[in-house]
Amino acid sequence: MAARLPRTARVCCPSHPDADLVEDYRAGDLVCPECGLVVGDRVIDVGTEWRTFSNESGGDDPSRVGGPENPLLDGDQLTTIIGGATGSAGLDANGFSKYRNRKTMSAQDRALTTAFKEISTMAERINLPRTIVDQANVLFKQVYESKVLRGRSADAIASSCVYIACRKEGVPRTFKEICAISRVSKKEIGRCFKLILSTVGASVELVTTGDLMPRFCANLALPSPVQRAATHIARKARDLDLVPGRSPVSVAAAAIFLACAASKSTKSSKEIGEITGVAESTIRQTYKHLLSR
Repeated sequence: MAARLPRTARVCCPSHPDADLVEDYRAGDLVCPECGLVVGDRVIDVGTEWRTFSNESGGDDPSRVGGPENPLLDGDQLTTIIGGATGSAGLDANGFSKYRNRKTMSAQDRALTTAFKEISTMAERINLPRTIVDQANVLFKQVYESKVLRGRSADAIASSCVYIACRKEGVPRTFKEICAISRVSKKEIGRCFKLILSTVGASVELVTTGDLMPRFCANLALPSPVQRAATHIARKARDLDLVPGRSPVSVAAAAIFLACAASKSTKSSKEIGEITGVAESTIRQTYKHLLSR
């Protein structure tokens, strides 16, 4: 595809200095449109290396250049994988390929890559934005390099990093929500969370009922008046210390249940418990404390 260069180009045709030269990307030439003189050659194509014009390819084919470099790794992902040889020359005494155990990445990069994939998978399950994924990846690398959680499950550490990243970004998730998208127990995630805060130095803001209320009410499809009433009830319960010792999640669930009971919205404690992750008995007990005050 040809493109015209501006008149201010340094290269010009000696016979037609005012002519706009035509650049031929395929031939790499600068051609005068008036007389056809090739003024310059070896023009560099600054387009992508993998651009193809084949009808069958359907566009870009980046298979030859590989993926982008991950700044969180040490660069060992830019290695060359040696394929196994065909025939007996590439087999060991047991008949297996000699190259099956060849390491193409360091142990640290391999562990980090596996953890980053797990974090991305968990984030996709609850539609977390990329900023949270990046922050969880950075935190996991800090924890891994500090070696303060050596012996702990990598999945538990990754789940805790996702939980902390959500709280740092102002969109906190409950332990039960993180447990539902991971492969570890709630207790193990809680233990890793406390260890990360005490050793790595990560700081998070306290979770309040106001952080959880909009999402819970939206998932329950509650109207705006009910949401405002539940938010007011939860704020009053916190200011007056009506339910001491209760978690913000339990208070938010009970406030929603009380607001629904005082309105035309009929939501059972079971429905609210499924959305908030709070047991029905806990919702009803907290609800009784709020109702009596």
